[in-house]
Amino acid sequence: MYTKKDFELDTIDSISDDRITSARINYYYYKRIFDFVCAGILLIILSPLFLLLTLLILLDSPGPIFFRQKRIGSRRVIKNGSPDWQVSGFMCYKFRTMGANADPAVHRAYIKAFINNNQDQMSDIQGGDTQLKKLVTDPRITRIGKFLRKSSIDELPQLMNVFKGDMSLVGPRPCIPYEMDEYKSWHYQRLQAQQGITGLWQVTARCSSDFDEMVRLDIEYIENQSLWMDLKILFRTPLVVISTKGAE
Repeated sequence: MYTKKDFELDTIDSISDDRITSARINYYYYKRIFDFVCAGILLIILSPLFLLLTLLILLDSPGPIFFRQKRIGSRRVIKNGSPDWQVSGFMCYKFRTMGANADPAVHRAYIKAFINNNQDQMSDIQGGDTQLKKLVTDPRITRIGKFLRKSSIDELPQLMNVFKGDMSLVGPRPCIPYEMDEYKSWHYQRLQAQQGITGLWQVTARCSSDFDEMVRLDIEYIENQSLWMDLKILFRTPLVVISTKGAE
């Protein structure tokens, strides 16, 4: 279960990044405008779908419409006169895909095995071998939840996080606080960017790669990010979702 500390977490630490140049700062400025405008437009366009999903979720199982969970993100700050990244917690939104008050213990055990690349333990938790590096045999998931997860529609409420400025449309995925307990020192480099709904990992490997490869792809994105790269990732994302590549 989560601890009280997990939910009281506001700021963890700062992570320096010498890539924050004046050109990169301009990129962050225009990226935020793009995120704000696109998220606002999409929330309006998708509002009928949100209403339909609200009804389906309520009919499928009792409980709230949205699943709210503490996640770890990054935001730019000025530290000692220089731009830096501050690692902080925020509340992330998803459509609920599990029964209300589901115990996260099984997911926490799987994440620990995944980050440490413990194939035997992952298979034991899954109840058998699987090519996908995600928890697919999860009894907590509802009937409509299986569809929402496979189609990635459960992530759409994170447009509210983008609109608020907690997240970006493109960036490394925000992690759950207990994931960081297993991080190696170099894994923290994936926090040198604002977290996103989609990213290079999602359109390249999705759930077919191990955790280290996911972090390498996040770092590759951070080192090369630009508005053009973001647009290419956004264009590829629906194609990957429709193909159900790396989904279950």
